[in-house]
Amino acid sequence: MFSTEIEVRTGAEPVVHDLTREIEKFLASAGAGDGLLHVWVPHATAGLVVIETGAGSDDDLLQAIDDVLPRDDRWRHSHGSHGHGRDHVLPAFLPPYASVPVIDGAVTTGTWQSVCLVDTNVDNPVRRVRFSFLAG
Repeated sequence: MFSTEIEVRTGAEPVVHDLTREIEKFLASAGAGDGLLHVWVPHATAGLVVIETGAGSDDDLLQAIDDVLPRDDRWRHSHGSHGHGRDHVLPAFLPPYASVPVIDGAVTTGTWQSVCLVDTNVDNPVRRVRFSFLAG
């Protein structure tokens, strides 16, 4: 297995960060052929999704998260910024992992699909993401 960890700066606003370029660089450095890409976020307040970006779906996702998990005072986990407890519930809805088949060195996502980091935690502007490639 070939594995590496990268750092992603997400900033001070909730974000859906497209990992496509980072994944392509990783697979090239791994000399990937056929196999499986596993993406892991070692954080208690971030998740991964496979989603279309750039056409509004990423903003719709952030709005849906706000609708389902409001940033308010209902959360028992109450340290950090206002409503931060919801960030700790996020990974139950958006898991901290994703696995995608790789064929001929490229992920087999659909035309409009991207693997994305979702970070709503405005208290932590830097995230780590681990890519692992298991050759088939």
